[in-house]
Amino acid sequence: MIECLITAGSSGSGKTSVAVGLLSLLQKKGYNVGSFKCGPDYIDPMFHRAVMGVESHNLDLFLASADRVKEFYQRYSAGKTAVICEGAMGYFDGLGGITDEASAWKVADTLDLPVIAVIDAKGASLSIAAQILGLKSLRQPHHIVGVILNKCSKMLYQRLKPVLEAETGVKIIGCLPYVEGAEFSSRYLGLYTAGEISDINQRIDKIADALEDNLDFEAFEELCDRGPEASILTCRKTRANYGKPEASANCKTHSKAKIAVARDDAFCFLYEETLDTLKEQGAEIVFFSPLHDEGLPKGVSGLYLPGGYPELFAGELSFNEDMLKDIKSAIESGLPTVAECGGFLYLCESLEDGNGDIYEQVGIFKGAATNKEKLVRFGYSLLSQEEDSLLFRKGEEVPMHEFHYWDAADPGSDLLATKPLGGRSYRCAYSTDTLYAGFPHLYLAGKPKLAARFVEKAAAFGKRRGEK
Repeated sequence: MIECLITAGSSGSGKTSVAVGLLSLLQKKGYNVGSFKCGPDYIDPMFHRAVMGVESHNLDLFLASADRVKEFYQRYSAGKTAVICEGAMGYFDGLGGITDEASAWKVADTLDLPVIAVIDAKGASLSIAAQILGLKSLRQPHHIVGVILNKCSKMLYQRLKPVLEAETGVKIIGCLPYVEGAEFSSRYLGLYTAGEISDINQRIDKIADALEDNLDFEAFEELCDRGPEASILTCRKTRANYGKPEASANCKTHSKAKIAVARDDAFCFLYEETLDTLKEQGAEIVFFSPLHDEGLPKGVSGLYLPGGYPELFAGELSFNEDMLKDIKSAIESGLPTVAECGGFLYLCESLEDGNGDIYEQVGIFKGAATNKEKLVRFGYSLLSQEEDSLLFRKGEEVPMHEFHYWDAADPGSDLLATKPLGGRSYRCAYSTDTLYAGFPHLYLAGKPKLAARFVEKAAAFGKRRGEK
């Protein structure tokens, strides 16, 4: 089985281009491919899905335990013959930017994965050796087995390869020259989503073709082939935790509930592992579109409004008045609801779009949500609450991440968010017996008991409604 993690010294070095190019190339060569993304990012897995036509998954050592991450990796790589993990930020950039905790290196070390480093070679030559040596020396084991030079011509690669290998002891297995028309543009939350790029497959095909012409594929296979036993060993390490409610998604309740999950261009930030965890807790997932549908699906007893880009579709969402009224009525009647970041924006009284125009939204929370044109909150925190609620229990700490440029007139104050380093804290979000709504993104897959509480509450709501 081919397995590797793609990393770099920093963001913007070409990790995504190399990762999607490799995924496409592996498929072309007949491999059954799977993919993962380190960290909480939603967007890069969308690019992976565009390549493979199957789901991609996240591996996050802050939002989930090491055993849980091992379990996810084992489960979602099962049956694959090649798996590519894409790192986040720089190789060692972890919690708070000053530790290696939850970094791509930590994921590689936890899963014992071979690592391919992508080095941006533009404007450099022998100095690339210093970058490689630095990546090799900071932590042990470094796991780096090969290097791909990005933005490097084939001619320069052929000249640099023997020199860099002699200086570093690391195999230089290929290069990715500049590919005209294959760039991926960015906005405030990172890359544009795959669905927004009309010629995404053509761009990825160009990258894959360039890699095929400039990658020593046999060397790549040799360096990253962990053999048929590697994943079995991972499974054995994890199996001791199966069946424990707080450590495994395999814990199940007898609750049955139909949960409506928003999924369209406005609400696209969904962790597939979280959806799977909800299903394992007894939920039936029913997707719907706040943009296009006339109302909530019939017979639902729970509502999940994930993040995304509702601000880019504020007008269209506002014009769908029947949906706005239906959601407001359902929430006010006690429908158990989880609304994260973009989902929370949608529940505000009004929302500013990218052009500065204000549009009415659902109206559960008073005031407008507006563009602050800068990061309002960023990074990991731990959430706690002084009393029990829909998802939380008194005194319990739940990991989350936050990243948004829009802010609400009143973002809520029911929860205390505490930074894991330094202890800085702030109040945020709304958290009641039937509702969680706020900017923090939760990872229910990392805390199955939260998913179980949501499903149980939804099942109880459905039962009460059925008895009336």
